Amino acid sequence: MKQSNCTVSRWQMLKAQLNNLSPEEFARMGEEHSDAVVVDVRTPEEYAGGTVLGAQNMDYLGEAFWDQFEQLPADRPILVLCRTGRRSARVCTLLKNAGLTDVYNLEGGLTAWETSPESV
Repeated sequence: MKQSNCTVSRWQMLKAQLNNLSPEEFARMGEEHSDAVVVDVRTPEEYAGGTVLGAQNMDYLGEAFWDQFEQLPADRPILVLCRTGRRSARVCTLLKNAGLTDVYNLEGGLTAWETSPESV
């Protein structure tokens, strides 16, 4: 079997299909779109440690996730974040696959947000 010389991982290919925003862009989007829904997909314990932009908690690993997921509005921007950007990328992919187009992922998650001087 011939080995592939492709150096792009599946994870990078998945993320390339999303609207990824830097912490500065994410903050600006939240400020410019007062109707945006900001969703923190970390666990309730992580969420209790603090979040950004008044985000609502929607635990990606929780039992209520799918019910909450189905309630997200299709007519408003949805900004999604987690700790490092992996769970939020998965949720953005699910939202995109569900037909929502105005969906944005915080690149690098709260880890990047906390180290960005303009967004905290």
